[in-house]
Amino acid sequence: MTIPQPHPPSSPTAPTAGRMTRADATYTVLAASFAVVLVLTNIVGTKLFVLFPGGGPSWLNGGEPVTLTSGIITYPLTFWLTDIVSELWGRRRADLMVMLGFGMSLLMLGILHVAVLLPASPFWTIPDLGFATADEMQGAFVAVFQNPKLLLFSSMLAYLTAQLFDVRLYHFWWRVTKGRHMWIRNNGSTMISQLVDTAIVNGIFLRWGFGMEWDAVLQVIVAVYLCKVALAIADTPLLYLGRAVLRRFLGLSASDAPTSAPLA
Repeated sequence: MTIPQPHPPSSPTAPTAGRMTRADATYTVLAASFAVVLVLTNIVGTKLFVLFPGGGPSWLNGGEPVTLTSGIITYPLTFWLTDIVSELWGRRRADLMVMLGFGMSLLMLGILHVAVLLPASPFWTIPDLGFATADEMQGAFVAVFQNPKLLLFSSMLAYLTAQLFDVRLYHFWWRVTKGRHMWIRNNGSTMISQLVDTAIVNGIFLRWGFGMEWDAVLQVIVAVYLCKVALAIADTPLLYLGRAVLRRFLGLSASDAPTSAPLA
C-alpha cells in the first residue's frame, strides 16, 4: 500500500488555483501606490513654494530663497517604486507599472476637465476663507485644477521619457556592475532620468504655464534637480531596506549580486 505523502507548504510566490500569489498581490499594491502618487504629483505640483525663505546655503542659488514645485515631495517616490519593482520583478513589470500610471493620469485629466466645466451651485461658498460667492469658489477651483492640464501635458512628456529611461538605465547599470552594488544602479539611473524629467516638465510648465522668464525657469530647474539628487542619495538606504523586507516577505533568497530580477 502506498502511503500518501503530504504536500509541501506552498511558497509565497507559487501559484495556487483560484488564488493570487503573494508576489502578484504585492506587485499590485506597489503598482496602485505608484499610480496614486503620480496622480497626486500632477495635482499638488501646481503649487510653488519657497525653500529656505530666510536664505539658504551659498552654493544653492547664491544663498537666495529657492522656489520649488510641490511635486518634489511625491515624485521622487515614483522612482523608488520603479527601482524596487525593477529589482524584484524585472523590466517588463516596471514598464507595465509606468504605463498604468500614464493611463491613470489621463483618466484624472478627463475627470478634472469635466469637473471644471460643471456649473457652480450658489450654495458652494466658504466665507471664512474669503470665498463668499459661488463665482469666487469657481475661480479658486479653476485656478487650482485648470493649470494641471498644462502641467499634465509637460509632466506626461517628461514622465514617459524619464521613467522608461530610468527602467532601461537601471538594467544597463545592472549589466555593467554584474549585479553588484545596487546603489550604483539606483543612483546611476535615477539621477540621469531625473535631470531629463526636471528639465522638460519645469521648462514647459513654468515658461508657458506661469510665463516666467527663462533665467528664472533655469534657476528653478537647477534648484529642483539638486534637491532631487539629494533625495535620490537619501533614498538609497530605503531601497536596500525595501528589497530586504520584500525578499523576506516573499520568501526569496538573498543575494548581494543577483544576475537578474528573481520574479521576472
